[in-house]
Amino acid sequence: MVLKLYGLTTSTKTRSVAQICKEKEIPYELITVDLRAGEQKLPPHLAIQPFGQVPVIDDDGFILYESRAIGRYLATKYANQGTPNLIPTNPKELAFFEQAASIELSNFEPHAYGVCFEKVFKLRRGLQTDEAALAKHLETLNAKLDAYEVILSKQKYLAGDYVTLADLYHLPFGMMVEGLGYDVFQRRPNVARWWNDISNRPSWSAVKNGA
Repeated sequence: MVLKLYGLTTSTKTRSVAQICKEKEIPYELITVDLRAGEQKLPPHLAIQPFGQVPVIDDDGFILYESRAIGRYLATKYANQGTPNLIPTNPKELAFFEQAASIELSNFEPHAYGVCFEKVFKLRRGLQTDEAALAKHLETLNAKLDAYEVILSKQKYLAGDYVTLADLYHLPFGMMVEGLGYDVFQRRPNVARWWNDISNRPSWSAVKNGA
């Protein structure tokens, strides 16, 4: 049975899961959930995602939601195909992966999302950008990426010397921030090297415009 991916082709988190499927060579069928029409809040979707969000996967009857949980599941179940070591198994390397995953979740996404929220998502809802909030998110994001520069001066990727989920999870909101014209990556040589590497992966090229 082909993996079913419930989401919207342009959704950041749907594309994140789709990218992992590409990395792990997992065929999938995208089942469109029309977020603008509110389909995610209707009973059929709430039956598989009680918070009314996307994405959700159905892997031959195994239902799972939350994009990071999905990514970990797919990387673990299909460890022996596609890109290796998206989640390391060596205890020390796994610890570095968990550290990197926490860095992305705690230090990067809140502020990258904050920029996108102020410049994209609020406007879609007919709301105005809070320029002070936007400036604060950009200031904090740049400070966090200064720390990234230190980390990436010592290793190729955020968890070590090969790509992991922790790197890939930066792509949807990072690309959106860059697309808004904010130079947060290229001004730092090691961050730029890392960003250009992960953002040009074939898996991301395949899904960046739609899962």
